[in-house]
Amino acid sequence: MLRTSLTYGVIGGLIAGGVLSVVVLNFEGATGQYGMAIGYLIMLIGLSTIFLAIKRQRDLAGGGVIRFLPALGMGLAISLVAGIVYAICWDLALATIGIDAFIDKFAGAMLEGKTGAELAKAQAEMEGFRTAYHNPFFRLPMTFTEIFPVGVIVSLVSALLLRNSRFLPAARVEEEQSSEA
Repeated sequence: MLRTSLTYGVIGGLIAGGVLSVVVLNFEGATGQYGMAIGYLIMLIGLSTIFLAIKRQRDLAGGGVIRFLPALGMGLAISLVAGIVYAICWDLALATIGIDAFIDKFAGAMLEGKTGAELAKAQAEMEGFRTAYHNPFFRLPMTFTEIFPVGVIVSLVSALLLRNSRFLPAARVEEEQSSEA
């Protein structure tokens, strides 16, 4: 199970982190108001490897059966690995575009439409964020927490669905059931 978790976690992290990095590097700001939705959609696509891994474990190693807790554990392990790979991909993208360039773009979006005292307060917060974001011990865990909760949800849903052996049964399980009838 460890090898499966590592393999599917790396694949999921590379899909989510790699695609998101490409979007950030090539379409600066082009995502506009839908940027967050696009980001989470990309994460869901990458984290679909959790469902695939649990189903594969159930169908091949488990003979068509998997209990909830082992399935959830596998999903969480994949989420952990995917989150680490995602954070590394994001850090590589930041190294390419520059942390300050990213923060300037982020700050511009956060300060937009603010005036007076509200603007001054937001600018002070952004300067504090700029300082903190340069610290990898702040930036990497923060990036990890973007994707890991999504992985937890995908793990829970996948474990709940796939613990039922009648949900998307393996082809050979279907053949055995039809030959018994």
